[in-house]
Amino acid sequence: MVMEITMFKKEYNSVDSIAHFMDFYYSLSLKYLASDLLEQGLSPEQITDAVVKAINVGKTSGLELNKHFRPVFSAMDKKIIRDCKLSHFAYGLVLMNADVALQVVGDFQVSVLNQYLIHV
Repeated sequence: MVMEITMFKKEYNSVDSIAHFMDFYYSLSLKYLASDLLEQGLSPEQITDAVVKAINVGKTSGLELNKHFRPVFSAMDKKIIRDCKLSHFAYGLVLMNADVALQVVGDFQVSVLNQYLIHV
């Protein structure tokens, strides 16, 4: 994941300012953290793999990734960890792309398919 650092300047390009504002605006809807999936029984490695897969799915599907994924740092057990803020959609996409050997993942996939089939 790539992290950005904002540097303060005397003059700002208006296009950059608008882009930064939009990034801030989109970040307001990112209510979940990838590390929240630890509570669902996923390991840090499984979460990382699932986030990478979900981002790749988003790229392939033409999803505006900055609206759904934001790399951040979180504090956990007195340590700083790399994490990712997620939209509700991205949280589901990560869970859907996690290790299928986990019951929570299989249950989620079946639930999504059931909802899809009800509405078709």
